[in-house]
Amino acid sequence: MKLLNQYRGLRRELYIVFWGRVVTAMGGLIWPMLTLILKNKLGYSAKEVANLMILVGIILLPCTLIGGKLADRFNKKNIIVICDLVTVAGYLLCAVLPMSRFLVVIFCISGIFAQIESPSYDTLVANLSTQEERERAYSLNYMGMNLGLVLAPTLGGLLFENHLSLAFFISGAATFSSTVLIFFFIKDITPSRNTTVAGQYEEALENASTREVFSTAPVLVLFALCMGFVSALYQIGNGYMLPMTLEQLFGSKGALVLGTLTSVNALVVIIGTPLCTGLFERVKDTGKLLLGELLQMLGFAGVMLAGGRLAVYYASMVVFTFGEILNTLGNKPYITKRVPSSHRGRISSVITVSSMLLQGLCLSFAGFLSERIDLPYIWFGILALGGINLLLLALLRKRDRAQYPLLYQAK
Repeated sequence: MKLLNQYRGLRRELYIVFWGRVVTAMGGLIWPMLTLILKNKLGYSAKEVANLMILVGIILLPCTLIGGKLADRFNKKNIIVICDLVTVAGYLLCAVLPMSRFLVVIFCISGIFAQIESPSYDTLVANLSTQEERERAYSLNYMGMNLGLVLAPTLGGLLFENHLSLAFFISGAATFSSTVLIFFFIKDITPSRNTTVAGQYEEALENASTREVFSTAPVLVLFALCMGFVSALYQIGNGYMLPMTLEQLFGSKGALVLGTLTSVNALVVIIGTPLCTGLFERVKDTGKLLLGELLQMLGFAGVMLAGGRLAVYYASMVVFTFGEILNTLGNKPYITKRVPSSHRGRISSVITVSSMLLQGLCLSFAGFLSERIDLPYIWFGILALGGINLLLLALLRKRDRAQYPLLYQAK
């Protein structure tokens, strides 16, 4: 109970966003299964799966930038509601249409609108919290997303073989209920005022361009590169290689194993997020990012060495998840504490785009290699790239301290 008490005292609207995230995540049955849907239901090869994911990523690039600009210019609540309605319509269409390549197109369009609203969600959480509350606010938001995921992926795995259309319907219904919740109960989105000395880094710069913000703080470019590698490694390892490895070892039952692993991930997030928020409260954002990446690489190493032993996969997922939690607790607050409030959406979207570009390049290479060499060798490459990123994160920590000294003063 003491761990949950740290979330008391936040603005009412943040709790509404939290419950909205919970309900939306309850419908998250499909995305973890996308690789298996393409491979088992539609007969795509490993390379075709990677290429399709790259294509979707390319389409998402301009949409993400548009989403960032919309978040800085217009009512964030309205953007979320409109994008959610389009996403719901796509899910419901997928529920009634027969499995086909056209269905994949509809599903990807739904994902595009979900991506467009993402900067609005992030900036809304930042605007509704002060700098001192920022980490707790994002921690609560992150925990809400995973609270709904505890059973959803396992249910998705059970529905995968014979009742996939029902999974689409549940996803649409859950997302719609979240939309209704946000539309009716979030009334005040006026930004909170920051009273700390370091809050000067968040002061609005109405006439500055996005390029000017980056030029005055070059460490943000290094941060974007590091987060790009973090995101790419996460997507390749957790979103591509893990499903491929499980499918190779367990065949069609790999979907169920993947679903239970995803549920374990969500359960550990729920337990571990408040724990890590409290234990690492005094650790700076860059320190969380460094430790988080190290734990994620240890988790991937466990998957590589598991050799079909289920217990090792679950243990590795626990280690990986604690790394994911620390990365989340460091990532979002890092941006919002250092970027002018007038540019949060745009800067966040630019960093997201850089991450997607690296994801695309790395996925393409992984898809190329997966048809030519054994999967364990690709895992070795992932771990090597993770080692390079650890060095970059150590450099980021050093340069960030010089760029933003007020954020490193003792509380």
